Amino acid sequence: MGDTFHGVIAFALLATMLLIGSVLRTRISLLRRSLIPSSIIGGVIGFVLLSLDLIPGFSPQDFTALTFHLFTLSFMSLCLTGSSKDKSLSGGSIVRGGLWLTLMWTLSLGLQGVIGLLVAKGYAAVSGQSLSEWLGAIITHGFTQGPGQALTYGGIWEDKYAIANAAQVGLIYASLGFIVAFCVGIPFARYVIKKGLNANQASKIDSHFISGFYTREEAPSSGRLVSHPANVDNLAYHLALLGVAYLITYIWLSAMQPVVEGWQPLGINVSVLFSFNLFFIHGLFVAVVMRMVIDRLGLDHYVDDETLKRITGSSVDLMVVGTVMCIKFAVLSALLVPILLISLVVTLVTAFFCLLLGKMSGPLGYERGITAFGCCCGSTGTGLLLLRMMDANFSTSVPKELAFFNLAIILVNLHILFVFAPIVPSMGMGGYIAVYGGTALVALCCVPLLLRGRSRSTSTQGMETKQA
Repeated sequence: MGDTFHGVIAFALLATMLLIGSVLRTRISLLRRSLIPSSIIGGVIGFVLLSLDLIPGFSPQDFTALTFHLFTLSFMSLCLTGSSKDKSLSGGSIVRGGLWLTLMWTLSLGLQGVIGLLVAKGYAAVSGQSLSEWLGAIITHGFTQGPGQALTYGGIWEDKYAIANAAQVGLIYASLGFIVAFCVGIPFARYVIKKGLNANQASKIDSHFISGFYTREEAPSSGRLVSHPANVDNLAYHLALLGVAYLITYIWLSAMQPVVEGWQPLGINVSVLFSFNLFFIHGLFVAVVMRMVIDRLGLDHYVDDETLKRITGSSVDLMVVGTVMCIKFAVLSALLVPILLISLVVTLVTAFFCLLLGKMSGPLGYERGITAFGCCCGSTGTGLLLLRMMDANFSTSVPKELAFFNLAIILVNLHILFVFAPIVPSMGMGGYIAVYGGTALVALCCVPLLLRGRSRSTSTQGMETKQA
């Protein structure tokens, strides 16, 4: 039985790092005041221990699969959760809000790549250092997409186009992206909460928020029992619902893969869209349909949304720990200065557009802006973690918008993600700027359309209120 423990112990290590992070957050004044989440503290500790080979028998790769599945589970449980009954916490149409998030991410994907390329080119010209412009361009796959995509595309660029160190530089950008997301995102979220600008006023900076734990007398209750313990435990029952959605998704993908194998309309390899790497996309669809069926059949009283939110929150915490631990931060000292310069410029531009467009999106604008910034510098999990600071129990409509966003960005950016990104070095600077810069420009041109839709929605709601 000994050989069955490796994966279980890897999960136990994630949980242990999270526990250590929560204890340190409570005990160390500096960590309490900075409001750094326990998952980040625990993830950094795990990262250091792995980098120093102080966890025998384990490497960053051992946590990659766990992180992937925790990410998937967090969004599937979120989509099984019903909509908030408090209309004051809604930012209007979930689709429209999701489109605002999609627009910000699409703009970031194109703009970060162009900025990275131009800054790298300019730095090489001024310093005289030999630096490939593609080592600047890959920042968008490290920042906007995360370590997985940075490794994937960087590896392809290295193998097929001889761009030296592309994968390692991509990982460095991904690591810096997480740091940036929290160094900028946490102070801004704190400012919004202090000013009372967040919609969910249950999220406020009080003694509990700072310490990270409730006192025994003031601890709130969470969830309700929908199953009798003599039959099945409430948590086990809700995990079973999630398990059914996971199983249906797995069967669907397994059945479709032989059907679409070799099918390449317009040069797009459709089989990639049905790979297990995109399991979470199909899982979101399955979870949404399951919830629609449950509500349509009048069975929603058999599902407790608060319990599902706790599953979502737990998955996010463990996922963030795993995300940090599965990154092997290899510092390339010779490229440190240009990497920091490129990261700084990209961070400033990304923060400006995310916060500006978030504010323009209407109600819940602060929540959308900071969530989008987290997604565009770290990962979707980073965005969720920053959102949870301003929306502690995921009561606003932004988490659902984020679920829609994860589907929309794939469709909107299909041409980059599946056609151009793998062949970037063969495009030349002109072709690259045309594709990536053009995508960012189209995203900007869509802003007036969303603003017009927002105005119509506001007018319609106003008329309905007057009639009522």
